[in-house]
Amino acid sequence: MKQMTKVCIVQHRLLHYRTELFGRLRAACAEVDVELMLVHGQATPTEASRKDTGRLPWAIEVKNRIWRVGGRDILWQPLPKAAADCELIVLMQESRLLSNYPWLFGLGPKKTRVAFWGHGRNFQSDAPEGWRERWKRRNLTAVDWWFAYTQMSGDIVAEVGYPPERITVLNNAIDNSLFSADLASVGEAEAAALRASIGAEAGAPVGLYCGSLYPDKRLELLLEACDKIVALLPAFKLVVVGDGPSRTVLEASAGNRPWLHWVGVKRGHDKAAWFRAAQLYLSPGAVGLHVLDSFVAGTPMVTTVDALHGPEIAYLQDGINGLVTPGDADCYAQAVLALLQDPARFAEIQRNAAASAEQYTLDQMVRRFLDGILACLKSPRL
Repeated sequence: MKQMTKVCIVQHRLLHYRTELFGRLRAACAEVDVELMLVHGQATPTEASRKDTGRLPWAIEVKNRIWRVGGRDILWQPLPKAAADCELIVLMQESRLLSNYPWLFGLGPKKTRVAFWGHGRNFQSDAPEGWRERWKRRNLTAVDWWFAYTQMSGDIVAEVGYPPERITVLNNAIDNSLFSADLASVGEAEAAALRASIGAEAGAPVGLYCGSLYPDKRLELLLEACDKIVALLPAFKLVVVGDGPSRTVLEASAGNRPWLHWVGVKRGHDKAAWFRAAQLYLSPGAVGLHVLDSFVAGTPMVTTVDALHGPEIAYLQDGINGLVTPGDADCYAQAVLALLQDPARFAEIQRNAAASAEQYTLDQMVRRFLDGILACLKSPRL
């Protein structure tokens, strides 16, 4: 019997939205005689409040050691002995993971290739030229292969001189099949009833924000822009789905903005129903994976160019499958109004957004990940 090649992916914690990826990738690896091992630890106390931990019965859980230093979590994650037999170790690109450094400094088994999976840089850093980001850039080339979240991440790695042929762009995605099914289950009558519940007239535009509520989401800018939209288009309504520390911004506005409707957290069918009731996804702040919700629902997203976006902002093409405006309320409002007043352009962007949903799928990500693993295994170490 042919011995399978072993590959290990290391996660400092297992997120619930990654379990489907790892399950599909493990099955795809097995078809080409590669045994995929997944090692993970636990969330830090800071992360535990998010309640986003996943479970996989076949994954190996180890006990992380965690220290709080200068308001930041520092971790050491041990690896099981079985990892010593792996020909490839895929590490998360996080400078706070002290356990990464022996591998980056060449202290692991000579036969074991080492890869990074990450963003390339911290897109949300408030000090992009600070010592942490400089240290991260210094270590970009210390691995044998790169699994980049998006093309933007791949470009960052290539710009420091890393061989482009050793970069696999994964196009980070999640399983949207359940969201697609939920959208399909919402009938016109239900969407119309939701619109009526917020006082939206027939044919009146409804904007939707859906996501966590925290400062990087720029809710103040969103409300200011919508004030300007309502001044010229009084029938406009805004629905905010989600919760978080910035909910106070909405609560303070509820009394003097009758067009604003905060409905709290919605999931599954209830979340999909609001997407069906709306025309635009208004998200002027940080954009991440939720851009895929916009694509799947065919609800064009409008964001700003200077927000602290995640690498998934690379999927949003201004004027093609959404809008990217300057980061001020006047420009944002004018862009929304112009789009709403141009039905032909709106319909084209809506079609392109829906088409983008077919490009950024979990199955595509699995295929890219597998191709990168196989290419790495065939290549000599750097």
